[in-house]
Amino acid sequence: MLFALGTPKAFAALLVSFLLGLMLRAIAIRLTARSLGLADRRESIRPSLREDVDPFGAVAAALGGMGWGHKLSVDEFYRYRSRGRAALVFLSGPLVTIVLGEIIIGAYALAYPNGGLDFLTPGIVLQGVKGDTGPVILLSLGVGLLSFGLLAIIPIPPLDGFGVLYYALRRPGNGIQWMRLWFEEKNLGVLILLICCLFPLPYPFLMRILNALGLVFLRLWG
Repeated sequence: MLFALGTPKAFAALLVSFLLGLMLRAIAIRLTARSLGLADRRESIRPSLREDVDPFGAVAAALGGMGWGHKLSVDEFYRYRSRGRAALVFLSGPLVTIVLGEIIIGAYALAYPNGGLDFLTPGIVLQGVKGDTGPVILLSLGVGLLSFGLLAIIPIPPLDGFGVLYYALRRPGNGIQWMRLWFEEKNLGVLILLICCLFPLPYPFLMRILNALGLVFLRLWG
């Protein structure tokens, strides 16, 4: 997001998209877990800064354009009793932000048919776009939420996509256990993601990944 500091309107909208993504992810995870019988129905679904913000995810958002929320461990659920339901819990957070991001981008496309979606990429938007207040805020908010969900779905710890992958496998092999040891317990996943946020300058590799994942979602409305 620091890339967008030169365009305050875009920066504010991207910051809101990250915070909104954190809130929606937390609510979706808790509500889905409770609805599927994997959590106590008396537990609150309200977001909490202490429980839902990952400091490294916030740093990634500042340096690389978008970040992630607090890690949800695959040990939260009993694997052999609830594989499908647990996978849905991990999927719910990214899915709700992707869908809402697409809805907002669709609203932008309808309100501003000449808004340039044929030429824009997620990376360009995450670096801060210029223009009138309405279109800039709408586009930045939509792409920010979309990027939050797409980043979360990547299947490496500490991202939610790893939980989806873990529970999708009937019998996780040595490769998955190796990933858990190095990427989750030894925080290699966080280190790799932070490196992707920093290098290469001036266009971090993480932004290139989000470009590749998110381009088709923008072109749907072009």
